[in-house]
Amino acid sequence: MNEKPFAITLDVGSSLANHTGSWRTERPLYVDRMPPCNHACPAGENIQKWLYLAEGGDYEGAWRMIMQDNPLPAVMGRVCYHPCQTACNRAQVDEAVGINSIERFLGDLAIEKGWSIEPPDHESGKHVLVVGAGPSGLSAAYHLRRAGHAVTVRDGAPMAGGMMRFGIPAYRLPRTVLDAEVARIAAIGVRFEFDAKVDDLERAIADGGFDAAFVAVGAHLGKRAHIPAGEASRILDAVSLLHDVELADEAHTTTPMLGRRVVVYGGGNTAIDAARTAKRLGASDAIIVYRRTRDHMPAHDSEVREAQEEGVQLRWLSTIAHVEPGSMRIEKMALDESGFPQPTGEFEELEADSLVLALGQETDLSLLDAIADITVDDGVVQVDERMMTGHAGVFAGGDMVPAERTVTVAVGHGKQAARNIDGWLRAEPFVHPPVPELAGFDKLNTWYYADAPHQVRAKLEAARRTSTFDEVVHGLDEQSAQFEARRCMSCGNCFGCDNCFGVCPDNAVIKLADGKYEFDYDFCKGCGMCVQECPCGSITMIPEEG
Repeated sequence: MNEKPFAITLDVGSSLANHTGSWRTERPLYVDRMPPCNHACPAGENIQKWLYLAEGGDYEGAWRMIMQDNPLPAVMGRVCYHPCQTACNRAQVDEAVGINSIERFLGDLAIEKGWSIEPPDHESGKHVLVVGAGPSGLSAAYHLRRAGHAVTVRDGAPMAGGMMRFGIPAYRLPRTVLDAEVARIAAIGVRFEFDAKVDDLERAIADGGFDAAFVAVGAHLGKRAHIPAGEASRILDAVSLLHDVELADEAHTTTPMLGRRVVVYGGGNTAIDAARTAKRLGASDAIIVYRRTRDHMPAHDSEVREAQEEGVQLRWLSTIAHVEPGSMRIEKMALDESGFPQPTGEFEELEADSLVLALGQETDLSLLDAIADITVDDGVVQVDERMMTGHAGVFAGGDMVPAERTVTVAVGHGKQAARNIDGWLRAEPFVHPPVPELAGFDKLNTWYYADAPHQVRAKLEAARRTSTFDEVVHGLDEQSAQFEARRCMSCGNCFGCDNCFGVCPDNAVIKLADGKYEFDYDFCKGCGMCVQECPCGSITMIPEEG
């Protein structure tokens, strides 16, 4: 039977031609959301981007992506407490991506391969003084130099690193790693002056003809507490202990003598480091006394766990009432209704040869005394949103400003300060780009991600640790690092999986030459199936126009 073919003639001006019919009230749109790992990183790294490069085997590209924000990846891969992993959406599927371990792999590979950063291709004619060669000062110097400014870093210590060197023991951060990353910063033209403590910042700026200054002197002073003690009682602070151990190791001289039984008073990471160091110095017993419970202890779980593996003892709900040579009196505490420890009047004697106080740290801000318009409140310097103090051209960061005291935060401060110093010197204020919408777990379709537990890093055997300052936690090999990088779910950003292209019932998704996609709205009827089936949440529905 010969029938004419069925045909529909469309008016190109009709709503059907423009919007596939009046039934479409929403249309899909490709978006780039903020990955939670990026959002949580105090250093502001583009973590998702460098993970993507690493999983494809472009390790140098991944490392260079990190170096845009953080000049110390091998250091950070060891000492950062990885808030990015706490925020990682993958933790709600199986386990968080081991971002920290991959960063360490890339940082170590860069040192092994000798990858370097090119010096700036122009000179601004401006000269910036950086006071303090710790993580914040090193970060600021690096970013300022890359922007074309001359940079001089002054530090009162004989070596760079600040609290990374004098506060973090070598078993957590090998000095060869720290030295290699500092040398890379020096290689792009940053000038270092050691044993050059700045006592008067205003005079140093004037005498040196500097155009701006960034101050990041760090918290190198241990807090003291009034504890009644008899004569000849051995009491010292944890910051001084760790500092003296480092200097003794560098100079190959005698390390501090603590005795066989050492008590450490405090509950932070410095207390843990002091106790673990005491074991390595020959103490048979290292006991941490803390006035609250483990739930209130600020030390990180990994540090506490490793300390206990090494035989460090922890005494909760205890305080030190009196110290005598060879012993001390401990008072038991009890938590009140608000969770605050209260004395019980119950005492016991504890044998000990020395007491190490780890009750927090303070910053020596005497270099700012001559500058009247810098505000110091409760031991920290007040800065504005640009990280500038009350004195024009003087910026501050790291432990000396109100913030969490970690290496990662300090590195982030250095970068942000450098951007603002650069803008101030050029009379072009730095404007932070807007932050996209966060890619929460609810935006993902995790059906597409198979269970893949994270790769576990090997550790030095506990029995061998206390006789050496060798590094405790080992790194990942290439195969494990690449597998770990592939566990990233690319939250909020398209990674070219073709799901939208394959599931669209209207063939309204167009593949572009660069691996991206776009929608042909003349065919899309707004069903939203692409949104539902996008694994990473990089498509959203928006109200129909007109």
